[in-house]
Amino acid sequence: MTTQQQNKIKNYLSNPKIKAVGQQIQFTPHQVQEYIKCAQDEVYFIENYVKIKNIDGGDMDFILHDYQKDMIDVYKNNRFCITKCPRQVGKSVTIVGGYMLHYILFNRMKDIGILAHKAETARELLGRLKFAYEQLPMWLQQGVVTWNKGSIELENGCTVLAASTSSSAVRGRAFAMAFLDEFAFVPDNIAEEFFKSTYPTISSGLTSKLIIVSTPHGMNLFYKLWTDAEKKKNSFVPFEIHWSQVPGRDVKWKEETIKNTSQEQFDEEHECHFVGSTNTLISGRKLRSMVYDDPIKKTENGVHIYKLPEKDRLYNMCVDVSEGLGLDASAFTVIDITEYPYQLVAKFKNNKISPILFPSIIEQVAKQYNMASVLVEINSVGGQISDILYHDLEYENMLMTVAKNKKMTEVSGGFSKSVHRGIKTSLQSKQIGCATLKTLIEDDKLIVPDFDIISELSSFIVNGKTFEAEIGRTDDLAMCLVHFGWLVNQQYFKEGVNHNITTRMMEEHEEMLMADIMPIYFPQEPLDVNKIIGTQLETKNW
Repeated sequence: MTTQQQNKIKNYLSNPKIKAVGQQIQFTPHQVQEYIKCAQDEVYFIENYVKIKNIDGGDMDFILHDYQKDMIDVYKNNRFCITKCPRQVGKSVTIVGGYMLHYILFNRMKDIGILAHKAETARELLGRLKFAYEQLPMWLQQGVVTWNKGSIELENGCTVLAASTSSSAVRGRAFAMAFLDEFAFVPDNIAEEFFKSTYPTISSGLTSKLIIVSTPHGMNLFYKLWTDAEKKKNSFVPFEIHWSQVPGRDVKWKEETIKNTSQEQFDEEHECHFVGSTNTLISGRKLRSMVYDDPIKKTENGVHIYKLPEKDRLYNMCVDVSEGLGLDASAFTVIDITEYPYQLVAKFKNNKISPILFPSIIEQVAKQYNMASVLVEINSVGGQISDILYHDLEYENMLMTVAKNKKMTEVSGGFSKSVHRGIKTSLQSKQIGCATLKTLIEDDKLIVPDFDIISELSSFIVNGKTFEAEIGRTDDLAMCLVHFGWLVNQQYFKEGVNHNITTRMMEEHEEMLMADIMPIYFPQEPLDVNKIIGTQLETKNW
């Protein structure tokens, strides 16, 4: 196309870089050949016609590294893809500025969603696609129908929408492709609701695609999707980028980066470890070794069961209560306390269940598990739960507590006038529970095969004199285990289960210590005790 011919093409809203709808272009033979090559090969199209902004604000050709070419190949040939990658490896530019641009140019009637944890970030990604589009020659462009900060629409019927990953962002939209950027940084409750609403819109098609890309940030939904993909427990194809694949990143670069930041930050942002925080209650090393499994059964009311009740075994249930407003969740854990290691056998977590309905679920599950002893946290609406459970449902095996003094609370037999049916959590009881829980899990005396609990523990961090969920995360199930940790220390509990785990663990630690420091003597001949005693007496001149 000559410059004179190009000048005759009408532009969209007087933007000289993009073509308006309905413009006819007469292709040269060379342009026809190039168009066919671009349509058939994404890498050829990107390396020959896509430009990106460099750090100084100018534009430059997009030359793909080998790992970027492999990434495009994975996305092209698979419907469900998940990528774990370090920071600043060009993954967003590759997907948005290259692969998606090709997708909307050489297809018809396709809707794409660019979705990030913030709407501003999603629009920035859309801006990269728009910049690359503006650098294309007119004969490669489609006419533009809509061109704004949040979306674009082309005359071939393809659209691109930029939005935040909220549960309502894509409701009612049938995307042919959805790109979830930095999905690990989306708050847990939003991520789960969003994924529930997004996945059906993608899976309903035969060729629609879902691409999830992120740097790890704790053990959350992204962690679960990635881990299940590696184990082939879901349909996602995992693709991993290592920092050493990026040109210019070598051992010297690693050492300098760690020096300027920290080892922990490097491990999370570049080594892509899922647990990067050093201030969690449970050590990062232990969290990384904890293995979750699928429950053997999920009941209609939302209880996840890992082991069915067994005759003559003892079970305990700890309950943490919310107001059922969609924020914190009401939760409980059921633990087999017959012997140790104690084992989680069932759990429940729901952030929308009414406090009126929650007691009936507690009662049903507790009865199934051999009339399990129940400890309810009663600081807020938990008192209402406790009352309904005891008075209305007549469940009697509830643990009661009494204030021994202003700071100390202990389990009571129920004979005191100031007895409570449950526990009022205090700073001291939480500290005791946290300390015991840490020992139980790190010494493998409490087995927890549940993903949600492991995820909560990965973000259960120190805050002043106690521990709580970091901002954007929840700790409802973790607090159930904290209550259990406190309970384990109670004399009433120790007598009820006929073993003292605290004493037993101390004895084991002493045995291990003695094994390390005591030398082992293997005599070559049978010892003559009388001879040894006689020698000692002569030496001391007794």
